[in-house]
Amino acid sequence: MKGNVFAMTATPFEDIVKAAEEAVGSLRSLADKFEAAAELFTGTLLNGGTVLTAGNGGSAAEAMHMAEELSGRYKGERRPLPGISLCSDGTAMTCICNDYGAGAVFSRQVEAIGRKGDLLVVFSTSGNSGNIIDAVAAAKKKDIRVIALLGRGGGAMRGAADVEIIVNAADSAHIQEAHQVVMHALLERIEEALAQETCVP
Repeated sequence: MKGNVFAMTATPFEDIVKAAEEAVGSLRSLADKFEAAAELFTGTLLNGGTVLTAGNGGSAAEAMHMAEELSGRYKGERRPLPGISLCSDGTAMTCICNDYGAGAVFSRQVEAIGRKGDLLVVFSTSGNSGNIIDAVAAAKKKDIRVIALLGRGGGAMRGAADVEIIVNAADSAHIQEAHQVVMHALLERIEEALAQETCVP
């Protein structure tokens, strides 16, 4: 509509697909980082640890997705695995936000339920989310290992996690799409490991 301040030119669909392909394709150069993350992820679960997940907005959805795939299943039948999304309990989140501020929404939960031998997996497209940074710091104090799925160069979180997978992209949507590929690949690894576990005579 002429004069509409909200009017904008739509990005061609082909360009959106191309940008998504480039973001996901950039993961090929991070194979060594993925292998380190997969070793930490599967090792935690096979040794009886719990995977805690956290993120904001769309990244919260990915954190919830990972946790439910662990307690439920990804592809194959296997025993349930302990995965807890720190984004899922609205009562805990609103209580902590109200009493301690939004910055403590994840760190307070890590302090409450995290144990040595657990793993914190965080999702942040910018790497600059204060409540994620504080959650990582809380995990480190409790000797909880951390995998960080990041974008845009890693932001302030770069160097803070045990393993970082930093997507080479600037658009949050495409970074999240690449994060989901990594998440699914990690889930596939633990199911492969469990299949081998059940085959041992």
